[in-house]
Amino acid sequence: MKIADYATGLQHIGIPTKDIDETVLFYTELGFEVAHSTSDPNTGGRVLFLKLGNLLLETYEAEDAPSCRGSIEHIAINVTDVEAVYDTICKRGMNSLEDVIHFLPYWEKGVRYFTIEGPNKEKVEFSQYL
Repeated sequence: MKIADYATGLQHIGIPTKDIDETVLFYTELGFEVAHSTSDPNTGGRVLFLKLGNLLLETYEAEDAPSCRGSIEHIAINVTDVEAVYDTICKRGMNSLEDVIHFLPYWEKGVRYFTIEGPNKEKVEFSQYL
């Protein structure tokens, strides 16, 4: 099985922030609109998805946000079957973070996702809308 069989493209780019209001203001000035607003059930921090055309940014409150170049925390690849992709990643020995499939109550029905680490310490998330 190829991962590409289940991948449909970029789902979103995750950007942590210490000041979510400033971040939202900046991106709305660029033409983005708030597509979804929620909170992280683990931290209680605000999470906003900002959309411009087919580009989706996830910005979320994080006290330890680096606020420097390279501060994009992850890229998320949209998949149609997160379990199949997870099994393939594990079989190939690519689950470098030993992550499991998680659920978040985002969007209408939630999302399931897991994350691996790339060769440059970047996080690559595989995410499925439910």
